[in-house]
Amino acid sequence: MPTITELILIRHGETDWNRELRFQGHIDVPLNDMGHEQARRLGLRLAGEPVQQLISSDLMRAQQTAAPAARQLELEILTMAALREQHFGVVEGMRADEIQTLHPRAWEDWLQFREDHAMPEGESPRQFHARIIEALGRIATAHAGQKLLVVTHGGVLDMVWRTARGLGLNGPRQSDIPNAGFNRIRIADAAQPEQIEIVDWADIRHLADLPAQPTYDQSRHLKA
Repeated sequence: MPTITELILIRHGETDWNRELRFQGHIDVPLNDMGHEQARRLGLRLAGEPVQQLISSDLMRAQQTAAPAARQLELEILTMAALREQHFGVVEGMRADEIQTLHPRAWEDWLQFREDHAMPEGESPRQFHARIIEALGRIATAHAGQKLLVVTHGGVLDMVWRTARGLGLNGPRQSDIPNAGFNRIRIADAAQPEQIEIVDWADIRHLADLPAQPTYDQSRHLKA
């Protein structure tokens, strides 16, 4: 019988660059005050969850989000670089309007949302997806049968959603991925980490009375 591994997946808390709708990628941006409050509430939300391991992207915004939960659960934060956000190459740190001005051809190509397109010096969705599925396989193999808390990034959760729903890698995001949202998945077989069951997604009850989050709607850039 396959051994089911359960992952509670968390997108990091808010950063100033989230608020400014910048492409963060691999740049090490810290949480802002709102992000720290979201992380604090997330830690309280996780009290009583029988989590056995806590794994985080090695980027600061993810580790800072994981810290209150680590204290609440009395767990060490294990870091994993493979859980980083998609790498956007030379446009990291830029807003959409800046990319349009400085890299117009790259922006036009990006608007097609093709699985093999990458920003200059960046990572394509196909490459990114392969990295994330391989990372999930490693996690499920090393921690088979356990319940884990995994703190990561919005793009990573997009790859998980697309995989679980049998969607392709072309096209804009189709799921809600709030900062510090609560997402629960199951992987029944570490040898087939792409076989993902979504149990819960985008639960933000612990953030209910906080101000609305900044959202970047990829679809609004699509041409008619």
